Amino acid sequence: MDSLERIKLQIQRLDGQDYGAYQAIIGTYKYPKFNLYIDQIPKDPYAPPHTGIYRVRIPRATTGFSDDMTSPNIRRIALRDYLARMFYINCSKVSKGRRGTGNSGIITIAKPEQTILDRSSIVINDDYLEARFFIGLPASGRSITASIAETMLFDELPEIVRRTLFFDNLKSDSVYQHLKVAEDADSLRSQLESHNLIGFIRDGALLPRRSGIDNRPLKSDQVVVFQSPESMRVEFNLPNEGIVTGMGIKKGVTLIVGGGYHGKSTVLNALQLGIYNHIPGDGREFCVSVPNAVKVCASSGRYVANVDISPFLNNMPLQRDTTSFSTENASGSTSQAATIIESIEAGATVLLMDEDTCAANFMIRDKRMQELVPKTDEPITSFIDCIKSLYENRGISTILVMGGSGDYFDVADQVIQMKEFLPYDVTLKAHEIATVNPTGRVHELSKGFVELSKRVPYGDALSPLNEYQKLRISAPDVDKLIFGNNTVDLSDIGQLIENAQTKAIGLTINHVLSEMKGTRTIEEIIQEIMTALDIKGLDLIDEHRTGDLATFRSIELAAVLNRMRGLKVKKK
Repeated sequence: MDSLERIKLQIQRLDGQDYGAYQAIIGTYKYPKFNLYIDQIPKDPYAPPHTGIYRVRIPRATTGFSDDMTSPNIRRIALRDYLARMFYINCSKVSKGRRGTGNSGIITIAKPEQTILDRSSIVINDDYLEARFFIGLPASGRSITASIAETMLFDELPEIVRRTLFFDNLKSDSVYQHLKVAEDADSLRSQLESHNLIGFIRDGALLPRRSGIDNRPLKSDQVVVFQSPESMRVEFNLPNEGIVTGMGIKKGVTLIVGGGYHGKSTVLNALQLGIYNHIPGDGREFCVSVPNAVKVCASSGRYVANVDISPFLNNMPLQRDTTSFSTENASGSTSQAATIIESIEAGATVLLMDEDTCAANFMIRDKRMQELVPKTDEPITSFIDCIKSLYENRGISTILVMGGSGDYFDVADQVIQMKEFLPYDVTLKAHEIATVNPTGRVHELSKGFVELSKRVPYGDALSPLNEYQKLRISAPDVDKLIFGNNTVDLSDIGQLIENAQTKAIGLTINHVLSEMKGTRTIEEIIQEIMTALDIKGLDLIDEHRTGDLATFRSIELAAVLNRMRGLKVKKK
C-alpha cells in the first residue's frame, strides 16, 4: 500500500502528459481515515463512468454505524441505499464538476432513484464499509491537468467521504427513518397473504408523479391524497409506524374504472411499483403489492421463442402451431399472450393491465363482432374469457384498468371507480348493471391453464462479445440492454426502474450462458442463479466491482432473456 506522498508526486510528474499516462497511478493508497483503491482508469477522458473503478474502504468499527442499523437484513440494504444517496448528493455539493475534456473533473456514484434497492455501490460487512464510485480524472484535450487532479483526490474526495461514510456526520433521524420505512414496507408486504390481499394503498398516500419521466411526487396544492372506501379499508400493525389503514385489494379479478384523467392509471402505477420499498417522502412508502405482481402489455415487434400461447390463440391460418409459437415480429395480441405465459412460467401470481397499453382484439370481442366473425374464423380467445380460468386454475389474480368495456363487469370480483382521484367501491352497482343489462356476448372457451409446458433454452447464439471480440454489456437506458451486438428493447417491461438493474440482468445472463445447453429449464436456471445472488451478492456477476448494479426480480430476468433475439428453446 502506497502513501499519499507517492501519489501526489506521481500526479505532479504526469502533468501535461497524454491521458493514458494516468495508468501509472493504479494501486492502493492509505489516507488518514480510509484506503483508496484505484482499480481501473479509462484511457480516454470521454469514456463512460462505468469504465473507471475506484473504491474507498473504511474499517467498520471507525464508521459509527451500530449493529441495529444492519440487522435485520432489510435494514442493512436500506442503510447501504441511504449512503449511496448521500454520497451522490455530497458529490454534487463538494465536487466542482466537469473541468476539462469529456468527463474530466467528475466525482459521482450510480444515482439512486425513488426506491430502496440492494445496490453494489456500497458494501457493509462486519469488517469494513466500502464505497464504489467514479472519478473523471481531468485533462485538457488529451493532456493531463495535474493541479485539478490533486484538488479532486486530496481535497474533494476526502471531504465527500467525511460527510457521507461516518455516522456522526449524518443526520441520525434521517438515517433511522430510511431504515424504518424499508422495514415497515417489507413487513406490510409480508402480511398481505394472511389477509387474502394482493395489494394495499395507505390512507393519505400521495400517488401522482411529476411526469412520465420524473418519478418524484407531484408538488401541488391541488394534489388529492388517497383515501380508501370504507368497505375496502383494512389495517396493519407495523414494527415502527404502528397501525396503518388503507385500501386492501383482494385476490381475484379487480377492475379499476372511471372517466379519463380521474386517476385510474395512477393507482395501477402505484401497485405496479409496490413490489419495491420507497424512500421517505416519496408518498408511496406504504403502497405495496405482492412480490410476484407483473405488469403486462402488448409489445408489437418483440421476439418470441417457442412459447405455448394456445390458451389464447388457436386455429391460426396456414395451420400455424400455437403450442410452440415463435416469431421475430410479434403482433399486439401474440406479444401480450406470450408475455402472460412467460410471466406464469417465471412465477407471476398477479397480472396488472391497463387497457391503454393492451391489444384491443386480445382484450375482448363484443356480441356484434362475435355475430359478424364466428369463433371458427377467429383464432384469438379474448382475455375476458380467460381471466376467471387463470384465477380458478392457476391462482393468478388480475388487476385491470378498464374504461371502455362494461362487459368485464360479468367477470369482476370487485370494481373500484376512480372519481376526481379518489376510489369508490362500486362492485354492487356494477354487478346490478350486468344483471339488468346483459351484453348477450357468448363466452368463448379457452384451452385453459392447467398444464403449461416447460422450456429448455440454448444460449449458443447469444454472445456478449462485440464485433471486436470485446465484452460489451451495458445499459444506456433502463429499457435498453446492449449485449454484444444485440440491442434488446425492454420498453414493455414496466417494472425495471434503474439502469443499474438492467445492466445487472445483462451480466447475469452472461453468467448463466454456460447453463443454456438444452438440458435445464429456464425456470431451473433462473432459480439457481437467483439463490446464488441472494447468498453471494451482485459481486458474483461482476468481478470488477464497478458499483453500478442493483438487484432485480427473477421475473424481470426471465423477461429480458425471453426478448433476446437469437435465444432458442425447446419443450421439455
